[in-house]
Amino acid sequence: MTETHDTLTIVAAAGTLRGMLWERCLAALVRHADLAGPADWLRPETACDWPVRALNLQQLAPVLHALELDHALHRAGEIRRKRVLIADMDSTIVQTETLDEIAAEAGIKDRIAAITARSMAGEIDFADALIERVAALKGLEEAALSRTLARTRVMPGAAALVQTMRAHGATCWLVSGGFSYFTSHIAQLVGFHADRSNRLFIDQGRLTGEVEWPILDRDAKLSALQELCAEAGVSLAESVAVGDGANDLAMIQAAGMGVAFKAKPAVKEAARFQVNRADLTTLLYFQGYRATGFAAAR
Repeated sequence: MTETHDTLTIVAAAGTLRGMLWERCLAALVRHADLAGPADWLRPETACDWPVRALNLQQLAPVLHALELDHALHRAGEIRRKRVLIADMDSTIVQTETLDEIAAEAGIKDRIAAITARSMAGEIDFADALIERVAALKGLEEAALSRTLARTRVMPGAAALVQTMRAHGATCWLVSGGFSYFTSHIAQLVGFHADRSNRLFIDQGRLTGEVEWPILDRDAKLSALQELCAEAGVSLAESVAVGDGANDLAMIQAAGMGVAFKAKPAVKEAARFQVNRADLTTLLYFQGYRATGFAAAR
């Protein structure tokens, strides 16, 4: 679907875009945008599209951020509904960093989480950080993985995002710098077509402290996006990539809709699209889907 004008999508936490918040949102739009028509509600009191002839996004964006509203500007003629989705897993499709949670089983979560945070912020090399963290888990019993999986919770809106796009013909991959033990389960649970990730070595029921090469890193995520688009016969412009860490940045910048989801500062700054307040259904609203058309969770 293409538009004959630019479209500004505004999304709030479910059911909150009303009353004083709505009035303040309208006041900001009047000051900073030349509106071409009224709001088209994608979900009442939650998400709407505004047709715009022009706007000063540099001035409007900070106001919307201060109001805790997510937004996206779609240029006239841009294809909003994408045919490919690639998503990170940790802190994106699930609510935690699974490697940190495995480390909790070994009693070293704080130590490992500190390395994870630096890696996701782009301060240290992802592969080096992964090798160091996995080595620290040597000897941990395999059962710790199943206990970690049992505690892992899917991010709100993840299933609706994947299953709605899939119902409309999109191909959806889960591509993670985490581990296949988790991605295989989460991909099936949420509804992805396939998953790619790293593999931990296990010997006689215990982690060896090693990970299979080559490590799925930032470049591998970008390659996965390019490969999936080629297989689907679509351009990168018709893809969505979503993640939160520095190892997601290359695919986020390459995708037609690259989304920094509650991401690290460096990732937010480099991404065209951000979701900071609402859930993952925001990616559907950004594509022009109405809530009444969301696929029901399996």
